Amino acid sequence: MATAAVFSSLRKRRLISLEVFLAPVGLSDVALIHIIASISGEIVSSFSHKSLFFQRKNSRSLVRRIEVFMVLLEYLRESRSTLPPAAVLCFNELHLLLHRSKMLLDYCSQTGKLWLLIQNKSISGHFHDLNQDICTLLDVLPIKDIELSEDIREQIELLQRQSRRNSLFIDKHDEALRVQLFSFLDEFEKGQTPSPTVLETFFIKNLRIQDAKSCMVEIESLEEQVLNHNGELDPAIPVINGFIALLRYCRFLLYSHSNEDIVDHGASKNPRKRKTKDLTAHENAIPKDFYCPISLDLMQDPVITSTGQTYDRTSILRWIQEGHITCPKTGQVLAHSKLVPNRALRNLMDQWCFTHGIPYGPPESVDSSPEFLVAATPLRATLEANRATSALLVQNLRDGSHGAKSVVVREIRLLAKIGKENRAFIAEAGAIPYLKELLSSTNPITQENSVTAMLNLSIYEKNKSMIMEETDCLKSIVEVLKSGHTTNARENAAATLFSLSAVHDYKIRVADEEGSLEALSGLLRGGTSRGKKDAVMALYNLSTHTDNCTKMIKSGAVAVLVGALGDEAVAEEAAGTLSLIVRHPLGTEVVAGDDSAVAGLIGMMRSGTPQGKENAVAALLELCRSGGTAAVERNIKAPALAGLLQILLFTGTKRARRKAASLARVFRRSDNRPFHLGGLGQGYALTANSGVSRSSGLSSNVSMSTSIHTPVL
Repeated sequence: MATAAVFSSLRKRRLISLEVFLAPVGLSDVALIHIIASISGEIVSSFSHKSLFFQRKNSRSLVRRIEVFMVLLEYLRESRSTLPPAAVLCFNELHLLLHRSKMLLDYCSQTGKLWLLIQNKSISGHFHDLNQDICTLLDVLPIKDIELSEDIREQIELLQRQSRRNSLFIDKHDEALRVQLFSFLDEFEKGQTPSPTVLETFFIKNLRIQDAKSCMVEIESLEEQVLNHNGELDPAIPVINGFIALLRYCRFLLYSHSNEDIVDHGASKNPRKRKTKDLTAHENAIPKDFYCPISLDLMQDPVITSTGQTYDRTSILRWIQEGHITCPKTGQVLAHSKLVPNRALRNLMDQWCFTHGIPYGPPESVDSSPEFLVAATPLRATLEANRATSALLVQNLRDGSHGAKSVVVREIRLLAKIGKENRAFIAEAGAIPYLKELLSSTNPITQENSVTAMLNLSIYEKNKSMIMEETDCLKSIVEVLKSGHTTNARENAAATLFSLSAVHDYKIRVADEEGSLEALSGLLRGGTSRGKKDAVMALYNLSTHTDNCTKMIKSGAVAVLVGALGDEAVAEEAAGTLSLIVRHPLGTEVVAGDDSAVAGLIGMMRSGTPQGKENAVAALLELCRSGGTAAVERNIKAPALAGLLQILLFTGTKRARRKAASLARVFRRSDNRPFHLGGLGQGYALTANSGVSRSSGLSSNVSMSTSIHTPVL
């Protein structure tokens, strides 16, 4: 489908590439006339009896002009007259004009009503431009040099005179509707809610959007414009997002819902819907490192903190302004609040998004660009519309039928995916108790949507306490983790526990919930790659609280973590979790007694990621320190360990080198066996270790690449 940006470009300049692509080359006069006649006939047959909802007069006027050309072309095709060179050039130009006309008419017939209304003036301008180009073509067309019948000549001359009188036409009724549409945003901008009666008249009577499914098609059409824009979008994206928020509000204010909405929506044959789904699937393939660990949204301005972790600037600034003094990912105290732009990651994101056709391109100096801040900030109208929608959704969640609740919970899931404000509005409206009830739904789709909505809500820090304080809510989430109807539901339940356990005070409560540790271990053992990642990160979060280590050991989680060392997808996180557990005496005993544990850690030192190697050598160091002579003796006998330590001392990260040097010194001090690092002298090892100091914090000694859980559509 042609886009508004294409027409804007055509208005501003002649697209050479488009002209070259469309213009016929090397054709005889007869063949050229035949092609143009076919195109004009196709346009007339498609649109002569079709009344467009908007741009009716402009479209009819354009089609009538093309009908005259069709009569001319049919006459020339039948007469097989020889055309003068000037006429051939004119008909080549007509070929391009007909293609442009078809693109514009197709656009007006296939695009959503709201977008056509928003673009009413601009699209009227496109029709006017086409008419002007047709007028120019008729002025230079050498009619006198072409053999034509008298009636054909009269029709062409009449069309010439009419085209010269052509002026820009903007339908007053359509323009009044456009102004009224913008007035709804103005009301929300002032903190007022438009009258339901006025909204009903506007959307149902005037725009004839008769049901919820039609309303959803309009929402998708606007979302598609945002996804596919190329920087020339007018109005700005925040304004369009305001209209999307308005439509979401009207969808639940004006229309009834049932389970059929979900089925129809999921099986939609609408090409716009399929395209949106494809983009969503593409979004799920975006590298996880491109998402901010705090907001879980694609980073616009990645910056590095004093701990070496990367966040989106706005998210980490908000985190610091809320009074936090630690790094959200590692728990380390921030040495200072200075943020350094991560230009390497930013360049990677630019290249990846450009290669995959994903709109992305925040200005380099985003923090000092007022224009960007205005564009990136949601309109108050959008926020107020979403606040009203949240209240309406929760009301339907409370009072609606079972079928209506299934639709509503899906909409809450989607709304909670976008922005912290929406997550706050939904929770403040009282959604959590009703979502908790739906966690036990026998409908697999409803259960999956409810637990995913809970996950999305938990991303907002203040919502975590509301979820934990809701009676039996944590228990219900764990039940979904243990026996959810779908794989996605179980995985998202694990991700929710991971999100909740980021708060130190909740780690004990999550671990104490009956069956939580066993269920996480089971998902780590037999889940999908994504499920294993969710489970291991939740276990890691829980292991950072010393009181949980004994519970994890007794639940059998340690054996599963040891087994996960052989799984490349989660080995790094499993090693980091084990390095915390072995600090506990019972953890040391269990891990030291498992031959596969040491073998797995050594294997990671050989072929793991840089952070995985860090975690593996850190786990071995803690095992030797806590396990005493017996543990040292067991590890020092491991084949190839000396060589791997030597390699780490040369090629490992700074932290890996420190840990490797510390482990080498532990081995050297063993009274039972000398330990040699090939040609590496003791002086080097001691020098490398001279700056090592043990931190009192748990998580600060473990390097983890935190899994990013993007809210799921």
